[in-house]
Amino acid sequence: MKNERISVIGAGSWGSALSALLSEKGHEVWLWTRRSSLAEELKEKRENEGYLPGVKLPSNLNITSDLTEATKNTDIWLIVVPSHVMTTIAKELKKHLKEDILVVSATKGFDVKTYRTMTQVLSDALFDGEKRRVYALSGPNHAEEVGKKKPSATVIAGKVKKYAERLQKAFMTPYFRVYTNPDLTGVEYGGALKNIVALGAGIADGLGYGDNTKAALLTRGINEIARLGMSYNASVLTFAGLSGVGDLVVTSTSTHSRNYRVGKMLGEGKSLEEILAEMKMVAEGIKTTEAAYKMSIEKDVEMPITQELYDVLFNNKETDIAVKDLMQRVRKNEMEEVVQEDMWEE
Repeated sequence: MKNERISVIGAGSWGSALSALLSEKGHEVWLWTRRSSLAEELKEKRENEGYLPGVKLPSNLNITSDLTEATKNTDIWLIVVPSHVMTTIAKELKKHLKEDILVVSATKGFDVKTYRTMTQVLSDALFDGEKRRVYALSGPNHAEEVGKKKPSATVIAGKVKKYAERLQKAFMTPYFRVYTNPDLTGVEYGGALKNIVALGAGIADGLGYGDNTKAALLTRGINEIARLGMSYNASVLTFAGLSGVGDLVVTSTSTHSRNYRVGKMLGEGKSLEEILAEMKMVAEGIKTTEAAYKMSIEKDVEMPITQELYDVLFNNKETDIAVKDLMQRVRKNEMEEVVQEDMWEE
């Protein structure tokens, strides 16, 4: 396999884990962080103690706070920064653009102002909207477990098969299985929207509810995720895959999940302000809830879980009241989108 020259932009937990994985494969990898103090710490300790403790960074991993140095002569840019700074980072990267570069987003979320996915932000900023060279990596992947080489699987999504397969080869290891998928919209929507349901799952546990509650929430959650995604021309089958159900399950059931932890603390009675003051890393589900709520109104898509979580996060609605309102909505047919009246018997 051809070794690639790869820039990893963002040295949080996921950026650090992927940098370690790619370096161990023999790629020439440059990990960039904006903070020079963090860059020096990572070089010295060979461990990101603040974001990914217990995972050693390989000796062949290059680390820098100089964006010019990080991107010089590299073939692939892997962008792993919070969604709310993606536009700013993309504008900075534009100055270093090469004609044949491949760009991969490993960030799950939306631009709150424009409702664009992360690959749309990158393609607009870097390639004037052209998407052939912009891809998404998304799946049920906790950085902590990938960093410790626990078997995991993910998806590379994008428009051009040969580029997707090249990236698949670059990322795939004996413990990190990579699939390709041409449904870029579906993969990104699944990866972003599951964070909303994970907040709800955390709330359910914080309120002391049981497995029945969580099973119902996840099942109905993937239903409304698919509804919104399909309104933007995503394939329904994608939501049954790794970036849909897979990511939803892992994010909604694990204490590794920041969104689950935020929800659990909300259910236990803490205010959002208190929770955010305690957190070091970003819980993307908060901003995603705001974006998805507004998108559902614009598209006239029913998303009751998202609506209730929006009211909890932004309108100070009590979590137990939100649950009661969800349970007492008007009666429904579970499969009302596909069930025809002539399917019933008299």
